[in-house]
Amino acid sequence: MKENNEQNRDGFKSKWGFILACIGSAVGMANIWRFPYMVASYGGMTFLLPYFLFVVLIGMSGVMEEFSLGRWGGAGPVGSFGKAMEERTGKKTFGEVIGALPVIGSMGLAIGYSVVMGWIFKYTKMSITGELFGLGQDMDKIGGAFGSVAPEAETLGEAVGMMFQNGIFGIGNASWIIVAVVVSVVIMALGVAGGIEKACKIMIPLLFGLFLVMAVYIAFLPGASDGYKFIFSLDPKGLLNPEVWVFAFGQAFFSLSVAGNGSVIYGSYLGKDVEISSSARNVAIFDTLAALVAMFVIIPAMATTGSLVESGGPGLMFVALPGVFNGMGGFGWIIGAFFFIAVLFAGTTSIINLYETPVAFLQEKFKLGRLPSVIIIHAVGLAIALMIQPWTSQWMDMVSIYICPFGAALAGIMFFWVLKKKTALDAVNEGSKKQIGGWFHPFGKWVYVPLCIFALIAGAVLGGIG
Repeated sequence: MKENNEQNRDGFKSKWGFILACIGSAVGMANIWRFPYMVASYGGMTFLLPYFLFVVLIGMSGVMEEFSLGRWGGAGPVGSFGKAMEERTGKKTFGEVIGALPVIGSMGLAIGYSVVMGWIFKYTKMSITGELFGLGQDMDKIGGAFGSVAPEAETLGEAVGMMFQNGIFGIGNASWIIVAVVVSVVIMALGVAGGIEKACKIMIPLLFGLFLVMAVYIAFLPGASDGYKFIFSLDPKGLLNPEVWVFAFGQAFFSLSVAGNGSVIYGSYLGKDVEISSSARNVAIFDTLAALVAMFVIIPAMATTGSLVESGGPGLMFVALPGVFNGMGGFGWIIGAFFFIAVLFAGTTSIINLYETPVAFLQEKFKLGRLPSVIIIHAVGLAIALMIQPWTSQWMDMVSIYICPFGAALAGIMFFWVLKKKTALDAVNEGSKKQIGGWFHPFGKWVYVPLCIFALIAGAVLGGIG
């Protein structure tokens, strides 16, 4: 699928391999532990309608732009930004320098994700063995399963809650972080086609399949109907609340992973014969479907207990949901195991995308082989991940609030402002049966790029919007 160039770069072997890999990069924790919470917080369809609108707007501008920039540049953000600046000014150095920021952002998120993935691997193992849902009130077992737990804890909920009391990941989980990083190394060492593409072809369909099984099972539980009623409720007055629109935009923006890094590097592995517009559309559709399926699992599941989702983030996934699955009885523990396996797939496909940008940077800039690049980047990532465990939440906030939207804005500026208009349109139309309309370039220039800047400013003022 990817034509061999002078460097014999690796690439995706099929269109759907590329799309599934991009879906995997987009489907992450934001879809699972934040999206259902936002829907619950802002009133079902009252939040979903503006969210759908922003998915369309960002999908047909930012996602297409980053895929096109990467394929046109034949490299990650450093190489592509440099080439864009060279076309405009004749010199590429400045473009390469600012292209390093999205690489840093990708590495920063990968490090934070490594800590999160350590806990996901641990919970997945405990859910499969039944430990997570069979601890009951035996605090000796709880202590053995979770490590150091405050002696005053009397229940599983209290014990797990205390784990997150001093920073989200206050208690060390080094061995499972190592497991998560080793899994990423193994997949990525096999290459883009042999590792990333094959892994995503397996994990993404299984992720959707597991969530669908869970959604069907939960639909027949008493009380689940209250969750559906809430999801489909609409408060017209709520649509007049600017906060709803700001957070719906933030959710769509960060969920689609426009940050000037992962989508650019995956685009660089894309063949010249692939239609960018249809690929971007499929990524946006399936990323949204993943978020919706997670919502149709989590909100009705919470409703079976007589409550709605009251918190997002790790507290929802690692504290609230295990209690909900444990309280279902019957097949509840199986549903819980399915849930954490699906989350494991979502996290793994995201983390390999995040690590891929800095790995490709070493390959492109320093001409290192694939294996040495993978090992070096993961070794650095692991060392830092082990050190930042108590401050993972603050680390992730810093990267996602500031570096990611800035990286997206820089990529947008490079494509819509620095590249010549004809070059940009030729890049996005390459491989297309139908040319993109005249709306695309001015929309990206005057709407999408300002939206990226808005995401940066709003996130800084509000402490994060996605």
